[in-house]
Amino acid sequence: MSNIGKRISAAKTKVEPTKRYSLKEAAEMITSMPHAKFDETVDVAVRLGVNPAHADQMVRGSVVLPNGLGKEVRVLVFAKGDKEKEALDAGADYIGNDEIIEKIKGGWFEFDRVVATPDMMGTVGKIGKVLGPRGLMPNPKVGTVTFEVANAVKDLKAGKVEFRVEKAGIVHSPVGKISFGAQKLSENINALIETVIKLKPASSKGTYIKSVSVSSTMGAGVKIDPLDFKAA
Repeated sequence: MSNIGKRISAAKTKVEPTKRYSLKEAAEMITSMPHAKFDETVDVAVRLGVNPAHADQMVRGSVVLPNGLGKEVRVLVFAKGDKEKEALDAGADYIGNDEIIEKIKGGWFEFDRVVATPDMMGTVGKIGKVLGPRGLMPNPKVGTVTFEVANAVKDLKAGKVEFRVEKAGIVHSPVGKISFGAQKLSENINALIETVIKLKPASSKGTYIKSVSVSSTMGAGVKIDPLDFKAA
């Protein structure tokens, strides 16, 4: 058996498959499991009682994680005039222009997030078919189409994550790194879940948060009791 297989098997022995743990217990278990040599990403999966096929049950939003994501976020901003300088002063890595657009068309993607002022969306639209499938298209619903470019850039750099419910009714999102430790991961997970709860569609009936699970890149998944979150 490979080292990876042994590590995952050892991790699974610590988890009771049918048990729902408290948030604190789950975070402590995730951080105490045998890990890979790299700093694994911790992800959360939330199964919702919604039908994304109906427009009025689509759950989409964003949240600034209190402890960030533990990685550098490269931000590309499409703005002009004073807003261009504002974006650069706030830490933007690139400013979109004709040269950048041609580079993106040619396969350049050395950036993680895109922000645009409303008056630049016509320009961004030229590469919409390229950005869209990669989840990089700016959207006003998550605050990436805005004239408040400085705030948008700072939030993204600080660890703002976007999420959108998938066809199966599941929201996936990273919430940090194993090196964060149980306390910081707990705070990030709680911030994410509370935001998802606040976005509950009025048309959603019955149980909204059906299940919550957390896992690391190479680790076993741990189920969290939805009732452990205050807003639930």
